[in-house]
Amino acid sequence: MYVIRQWSTRHAGMLETLYLGLSPALFKLLVLLSQVTGERLDGVITWLEKILKGLLFDCRMCGECVLSSTGMTCPMNCPKQIRNGPCGGVRVDGCCEVKPQMPCVWVAAWEGSQRMRHGQRIEELRFAVDRGRTGTSSWLALARTDPLERKL
Repeated sequence: MYVIRQWSTRHAGMLETLYLGLSPALFKLLVLLSQVTGERLDGVITWLEKILKGLLFDCRMCGECVLSSTGMTCPMNCPKQIRNGPCGGVRVDGCCEVKPQMPCVWVAAWEGSQRMRHGQRIEELRFAVDRGRTGTSSWLALARTDPLERKL
C-alpha cells in the first residue's frame, strides 16, 4: 500500500485532473441513487470507496475526505492524525518524530500539492475530524450535501 500511496502523491496533478473530470458525474449518479434507493446501497458504496481509496491513498475512511486539498495524501496516516499540517516534530530528514523510519505525511502532502492546479488549498484551515463519521462514506456525505455548499 505504501508504494501506491507514494505513487499517488507523485501523480497528484493527474489524479486531481481525473477527479475534477469525473466527480460531477459521480456525484450526480450518487444523488440519483440516494433519491431512488434511499440508504439501501450505502454499504456497497462505502465498501467501494474504501477499496478504491484504500488502494490508491491508504485512506483511513475518516468520513471527511480532504485528499483533493492535501496533495492526494491522506493526513489520517499521520501517527498523530493531525489534519492541518506538520506537528513541528518533523525531523531534519523529513521523517516523522513518532515513527522515525516513516516520511512525514505532511511533507508528502506538501510535495503532492505542488503538483496540483489547486495546490494552494493545502493552506486552508480544516476543522478536527468528527470521529462519529469514521468508517462512513465521504462520497455519500458530499452527494447528500446541498450543491451550493459542496466543495469538489
